[in-house]
Amino acid sequence: MRCGLPFASLSTLDSATPQCGHCRANEPEFDKARSFGIYSGSLRQLILQLKFGRRERLGKRLGELLTSVWDSVEELHGLALPLIVPVPLHASRQRERGFNQAELIAAGLVHGLQGRSCRPPLVLAAGYLRRCRATLSQTGLRRAARGENLRGAFQVVQPERVRERPVVLIDDVMTTGATLSACARTLKGAGAEQVTGLTLARATPQFPDVASLEDDMPVDGADRDWT
Repeated sequence: MRCGLPFASLSTLDSATPQCGHCRANEPEFDKARSFGIYSGSLRQLILQLKFGRRERLGKRLGELLTSVWDSVEELHGLALPLIVPVPLHASRQRERGFNQAELIAAGLVHGLQGRSCRPPLVLAAGYLRRCRATLSQTGLRRAARGENLRGAFQVVQPERVRERPVVLIDDVMTTGATLSACARTLKGAGAEQVTGLTLARATPQFPDVASLEDDMPVDGADRDWT
């Protein structure tokens, strides 16, 4: 209900407020998070091509897929002047890669939504949130270590720009939600009204991509020790 993790068993839905164990034990900082699909198959391959194959044009097309996710989240309907904030890369990583995939995806979402005649104005707020220090890759870290790794990693630039505004955070892949939660904590600390996370894919242990287990590439890329 909170983080959008698919349930492996339908019996869990019998609960009045179905939540995963992590959300029950450690409430995330974001208000809700949803993903277009599971990080497997064609969706996984497209994301890897975008990030590591330098297929930048895929970013906008993939971002347009998030319009259906936007439509499915009731809390996003009728928001007044929401800020679309891509999860930032550290400057050194962005220089190496040449672009921020989350920003390309966010631009695709905005393009898809702005094509609707009744859509209120959206602000692509790239640069409102910055990653102020390089961090270790989240790949291979335990859940608690992921949160600690990101502590103090983000900073809001000119907090008055997010104060009392709803924020929609955009990223490519959500695993435990530690990155979205760290960003949401920083944004709410600067006065953001609410923070919703939208990602293209959700990496899940319940639904492994069996076909990709051999010669696999982790979510954060090959042989990376920082992000």
